[in-house]
Amino acid sequence: MRLEDIIKGTGASISVGEPGTEISAICSDSRKAAPGSLFIAVKGCSIDGHDFIDAALEAGAAAVVSADRKALALCAANFYGHPSEKLKLVGITGTNGKTTTVTLLYRLFMGLGYNCGLLSTIANYVGRKCSETANTTADPITINSLMSEMVEAGCEYCFMEVSSIGVEQERVSGLKFACGIFSNLTHDHLDYHGSFAEYLRCKKLFFDNLPADAIAITNIDDRNGSVMVQNTAAKVVTYSCRGIADHTCRIMEESFEGMMLKIDGTEVWTRLIGQHNAYNLLAIYCAAIAVGAGREEALLALSKLESAPGRLENLRGPRGISAIIDYAHTPDAMINVLKTLREIAPEKQLICLFGCGGDRDRTKRPEMAKVAEDYSDRIFVTSDNSRTENTEDILADIRTGFSPEGLAKAIFIADRKEAIRAAIMTAPDGATVLLAGKGHETYQIIGKEKRHFDEKEIVTEIFESMN
Repeated sequence: MRLEDIIKGTGASISVGEPGTEISAICSDSRKAAPGSLFIAVKGCSIDGHDFIDAALEAGAAAVVSADRKALALCAANFYGHPSEKLKLVGITGTNGKTTTVTLLYRLFMGLGYNCGLLSTIANYVGRKCSETANTTADPITINSLMSEMVEAGCEYCFMEVSSIGVEQERVSGLKFACGIFSNLTHDHLDYHGSFAEYLRCKKLFFDNLPADAIAITNIDDRNGSVMVQNTAAKVVTYSCRGIADHTCRIMEESFEGMMLKIDGTEVWTRLIGQHNAYNLLAIYCAAIAVGAGREEALLALSKLESAPGRLENLRGPRGISAIIDYAHTPDAMINVLKTLREIAPEKQLICLFGCGGDRDRTKRPEMAKVAEDYSDRIFVTSDNSRTENTEDILADIRTGFSPEGLAKAIFIADRKEAIRAAIMTAPDGATVLLAGKGHETYQIIGKEKRHFDEKEIVTEIFESMN
């Protein structure tokens, strides 16, 4: 493709090269530059791409353009032929539930016989071909490249997580969404956004930018559900598990094996549990209908879905102990999980193990402690991804959230593996042990080192030692 066609309508300016220069690849990382490629120099949060122009040219880049983040996204869309316009693209934003919703939507439509793509925190899929992912919302070049692969592979749908940071950094600019979903808005990412108001603004911007022929699906039980769609040009569809909406859901029965839901008046058994998953499943149902599935086939497909990896995964062990692995890493998410576990097995002791990530929002640490204290019988406070922060400093921040009564039932063990072992080995018969925060992750980040850490493996090893 010619350079002038890549930058057309983007606002990017040519620094090196001629408008007619033929370009074979694009990159914004000089380490990926190669002969025939275009290097797009962008000033990022901590690194200025303009400082690496010489390195890109030395690697053989045929041209260099200077661009802001939005221009980068538009260049990527131009280069790959606007693949989002050739797919039915569904994006979900919100604090909790994004991964579960997009993963299950992908599984639902694949199960209905459609070829689909998935862009999520856990993994990216082109049809059934899987690749690893680094961020909740990838960079624009990666997004458009993967969507181009989806189009070539014959995919009809793409389901993707849209983070507030991804919106603010223009990673989804230039994409055409057929449907946007809002799940909820609670405490998270304030280390990046600085305030809840700014966090909300970035989420809302996703809906503000939806085209008129798109559908905006919103959870009106969330106090910000109506705010999200008040300026959208898209058709608004509402859902609720508590009141009146376009689509409604109620939990009729619930156990560790699943729950009976009544969705729009029809009862359907699902394998997921918890009020938060009732919301997730209702959002999935709304989206499925919005982008082409029939009501009856959508409900039947819902009944066959299993939870996304690391979301309320139940591992049964000796002495009737259940270890529940869940990604809950915000106060609201942990409330949802703990309330669900308490309601399902009210007579069993509930043990909560959690930590908080380093180099991230410190204000939620004492809030997590308060949640654990309110809903748990015993608490193990430990590490998560401490990154470059000292684990003991993180634990000290968490400690401030406990009352004297909470501290009396809390045990602090910095080593997460040892904390898991202690929580399970000392659990009474029939206890439920929640391991919160890691979920699907199979690593821990200590300092700048990414170490293998798979909680399913650890729990299985501990259970085997108890037999």
